[in-house]
Amino acid sequence: MKEAKINFKEINQLAVPAIIAGIAEPLISLTDIAVIGNVDKNPVEALAAAGIVGSFLSAIVWIVAQTKTAISAIVSQHFGGNRLHAVKTLVPQALAFNFLFSLVIYFSTAFLAEQIFSLYNADGLILQYTAFYYQIRAIGYPLTLVTFAIFGVFRGMQNTLWAMKCSLTGACVNIALDYLLVYGVEGVIPPMHLEGAGYASVIAQFVMLVMALYFYVKKTPFNFKISPRINPQMKRLLLMSANLFIRTAALNFAIYLANAYATDYGKNYIAAQSILMNIWLFFSFFIDGYANAGNAISGRLLGAKDYKRLWFLSIDICKYAIVIALILIVVCGVFYDQIGLLFNKEQAVLALFSSVFWVVLLMQPVNAVAFMFDGIFKGLGEAKYLRNVLLAATFLGFTPTLLIFDYFGFKLYAIWIAFFVWMLVRSLALVIKFRRKYVNDA
Repeated sequence: MKEAKINFKEINQLAVPAIIAGIAEPLISLTDIAVIGNVDKNPVEALAAAGIVGSFLSAIVWIVAQTKTAISAIVSQHFGGNRLHAVKTLVPQALAFNFLFSLVIYFSTAFLAEQIFSLYNADGLILQYTAFYYQIRAIGYPLTLVTFAIFGVFRGMQNTLWAMKCSLTGACVNIALDYLLVYGVEGVIPPMHLEGAGYASVIAQFVMLVMALYFYVKKTPFNFKISPRINPQMKRLLLMSANLFIRTAALNFAIYLANAYATDYGKNYIAAQSILMNIWLFFSFFIDGYANAGNAISGRLLGAKDYKRLWFLSIDICKYAIVIALILIVVCGVFYDQIGLLFNKEQAVLALFSSVFWVVLLMQPVNAVAFMFDGIFKGLGEAKYLRNVLLAATFLGFTPTLLIFDYFGFKLYAIWIAFFVWMLVRSLALVIKFRRKYVNDA
């Protein structure tokens, strides 16, 4: 007789490495911002540029890396049904697709950097810094997107430890190189300012890719041989990816709109917004570790048609994620005033940051529920519904809320109240759908 619930140990064997792997990417951006925000030369402009580029890169990577989620869902479902042989040719085809797609993204954005970032209302020195920094960071697209696709294979095979090792190593390399290249070493390495931060990130991404390739070759049953015959699951993977592309494009439209409005308010506002957004992303990836566990396990349970354990899984991972969110709130509450000082010393920027940071903290439990069910729905292959939820949350929740509160002069408050509404819509829609569709089957 099957155990009724997925036990705590099994969930955490996936969740804890996924948390560490997940926070490595935003940790790279946070490190860039912390280091750049404390340079002697134009720190506010440099911080604003790093924040804008970080948000744009996240937007692009989240959109085009959705094949990782699609691969994870398909591999985990075949893993649960003991049918991995059926996707042996799919995986290398998906990796090749990600690589070619990343080249398209690079060539279509790197040479139009100034035009792209002028849409964020950046101008003058901020625009100059932003375009220059982005052209370096964009070199990392092929490295990151292939790495993420491989991580999707690992997760589908119920292993997040390999991705954790890759990500943690990459984060450590980035932190060390940030300090060496941005500030320089007297008589050895000249200080490189933003350029140094850009190259530190690209080198870290390369290290992560090399490690991911090692685990892929040594630990999985897949290879790099591309069959001329398209795998039957490729159509499903591309359809799922397309729905997730649209979903993530809507998600990043909200982030773009937030940054565009903050930039328009002035350089101190976009500097404060850069800190707030990157901390929010860090928290999101932190909590998302349990969502990744839910993603992997739910796909396996669906493949095994084990709906009862799927229901128990949703309850348990929500509890764990909410506890993580509450811990983050308490820690940040204790060090509320000190956190801003890690990223910038300008009093005007710190005052704006401190006045709004509490809203970011307050929304974390709501975020936890949304991210948990988001991960589960990805594992279940419910990409179409996730797409529709994000479209509704963005264009019926976030955008009108931002416009209304901006009209009344709330500025940064308008942005974060809009994000709060955005997450409420997402969490409620996913919980209601899951209860209606899957609880009855349990």
